[in-house]
Amino acid sequence: MATRKIGVGVIGMGWMGTVHSRAYRMIPDRFPECNLSPELVICADEHGPRAADAEKRFGFRAHTTDWREVLSHPDVDVVNIATPNYLHLELVKATLAAGKHVLCEKPVGRSPEETSEIALAARDAGVITWVGFNYRWAPAVQRAVELIRDGKLGRLTHYRGWLLVGYASDPHSVLSWRLQNDLAGMGALGDLMSHAADMAMMLAGPITRVISQEETFIKERPVAVPGQGDHYTTNQDGPTAPVTNEDYVSALVQFQNGVRGSLETCRVIQGPQSEIGFSIHGTEGSIRWDFERMNEFEWYRVADEPERGYQRVLAGPQHPLHAHFSPGAGIGLGYDDLKAIEAFHFIQSIARGEQGEPGFEQALAVAQVQRAIQRSWTSESWERIKPI
Repeated sequence: MATRKIGVGVIGMGWMGTVHSRAYRMIPDRFPECNLSPELVICADEHGPRAADAEKRFGFRAHTTDWREVLSHPDVDVVNIATPNYLHLELVKATLAAGKHVLCEKPVGRSPEETSEIALAARDAGVITWVGFNYRWAPAVQRAVELIRDGKLGRLTHYRGWLLVGYASDPHSVLSWRLQNDLAGMGALGDLMSHAADMAMMLAGPITRVISQEETFIKERPVAVPGQGDHYTTNQDGPTAPVTNEDYVSALVQFQNGVRGSLETCRVIQGPQSEIGFSIHGTEGSIRWDFERMNEFEWYRVADEPERGYQRVLAGPQHPLHAHFSPGAGIGLGYDDLKAIEAFHFIQSIARGEQGEPGFEQALAVAQVQRAIQRSWTSESWERIKPI
């Protein structure tokens, strides 16, 4: 089958926009069997120098400070949205109206209600949607999916999931948009729990009820300079302003299939740097994994008794898509590689003309869990997952 080009526009050229741009460039090299070849057409950022730099770095044909030019460009088939959350609703709805396929970074909407509005609009748009739940694409995680699907853990009993990162653990970390309710909406619940909840539901199934708590541990931070740095930037000088969303969220959860579990997220923790992980248990064994050691997982099998304890399994070419990056076990993939796998699955979904996962429906499922978590903060009791 002949390879055809597909034009890509990226809106928002901060760290995440650059990651997405690299991901599309990797597809022809890492996935030569793909019958679509992404071509970077135009990038947009409200800060002109950053947009111009992205054009030069990644080989876009053009750049702009007006995102509408991305949607109106006749050669753009796919729009990648990597802007702060407060722009997602307007940008995604405009992209859908323009008939373009769209990949939006999580949590899609600034609030669960915005995510619901976006997902409902997408149902009738006739385009492919995708969400940046990139951690699910680690080959070790996809191998865990296979083992669970094939019944290797027996009947599932309980699950623990977490995303613990220290990007805001320094009190001098700047007040980026992620830490402001009017710009980000949710704090750790949107930025981090969206990943943890998506991973949990991919592995253990739908969640039916939750009870949760939250806290903001660092209540004042230095004001950020627009267009400079990212959410890892620190500043010990200048004015400060209040943090207006949560640093920490934890929840007890119950799944539709009877599995019990817990989810925990924090952006100010000391120690873990980027530790998203899970431990899933069943009657015949268990698996545990975390992103800081993303190229391996631990597997315990009851059948191995009397040799008790976990077996360390290195990710290798026998695991999903690992061979596209390395021919040998123990030769590790990185974060950008997961984004390349994410982009590949998105492009393949477009090539087939069939909506794959995770699309906006999976983002909506996460948003419904987030809304129940928020209700629990007020009620201080178990809350059932309900349509928004």
